[in-house]
Amino acid sequence: MNTGRVWPQLYKTALFELDANKVSDRIAAAETALVTCARELLHSAGDNIEEEQAIDDARYALRALRSALKYRPHAKNLSQDLAA
Repeated sequence: MNTGRVWPQLYKTALFELDANKVSDRIAAAETALVTCARELLHSAGDNIEEEQAIDDARYALRALRSALKYRPHAKNLSQDLAA
């Protein structure tokens, strides 16, 4: 079962979420999907190097996004910040 293959959509949803109250949940959902996919790739046959690299890149970007959120804890809505 390829349950981990949903990670690209969850990843994009986390990256482009404008509601600061939802970003942490979106990041967590994407991270969970990434871990699931990485485990599936570990147990699958074949050359998965490109997807493994994409997963690593996505995990890094999500960590960076989570870290950036720590510096904007009082932002009510990211779309307001982006418009400024």
